[in-house]
Amino acid sequence: MQKDYGSSGKAITSMEFGKLAQNVGSNIQRMSSQISDVERMVRQIGTPSDSTDLRERLHTLTHGVHDMAKQTGEMIKEMGNLPPTYQQTDQRQQKLLKENLVRQFSDALDRFQKAQRLAAQKERESVVRARAQSSNNAQTEWNPFEDGSQAGRAPPPPYMQNQTVLQVEDDVDIQALREREEAIRRLEADIGDVNQIFKDLAVLVHEQGEIIDSIEANVEGAQVHVEQGTTQLSEARRYQTKARKKMVCIIGVLAVAALVLALIIYFSVKPSS
Repeated sequence: MQKDYGSSGKAITSMEFGKLAQNVGSNIQRMSSQISDVERMVRQIGTPSDSTDLRERLHTLTHGVHDMAKQTGEMIKEMGNLPPTYQQTDQRQQKLLKENLVRQFSDALDRFQKAQRLAAQKERESVVRARAQSSNNAQTEWNPFEDGSQAGRAPPPPYMQNQTVLQVEDDVDIQALREREEAIRRLEADIGDVNQIFKDLAVLVHEQGEIIDSIEANVEGAQVHVEQGTTQLSEARRYQTKARKKMVCIIGVLAVAALVLALIIYFSVKPSS
């Protein structure tokens, strides 16, 4: 919703634009710095430097960048809703500044989304490895064919098997796996949100040109259909005229043929005097 700026609209618009541009620029700088930290922490997932604390800090940092990206996108929208200034020079400067900010913001979003996707991929691989390790541990707890010394050895009683399963679950830490899976779902949701910010930004930047192009395309399409319709009507008239002339000729030929046939029959059956 645009504001009513009155007679002092030029000054107010320039001030608001400048303030928004400054805030957007500051946010982009902070985002870029924090995204670098996100990228560094994501690279550590699955390495000896990986830890629960690292993943928690990564989640907190990622959530902060995500919120800042949404806030920055809203400010860029607000910049686009401001009425243009009266001076052509100011309009050009604002346009160039806005385009530069949008480009920087898009680059930052692209880096952030790539880091998010890599983090989600590594988290999924980590969960798969942990579950595979859990399965292997459960299977190797008792193997009567492992070596010759165990041949003929009786399997452990049921209560010992139950204790073994419980021990495996404790070792793998099922709760930690569930927390990782929940973190993956949050990451995927954040990736979807960033993708929506991309879409909103694209609409904001290109919407007017796309609408004009769409209208022109529709008008051109309508003109083509009208021209095609006119051509088809003209051809139909020509075909109709030719058909009528052909029908008249056929009727005339048939009439003459019928007359000739009637005369032949008449003279053939006429009794001689």
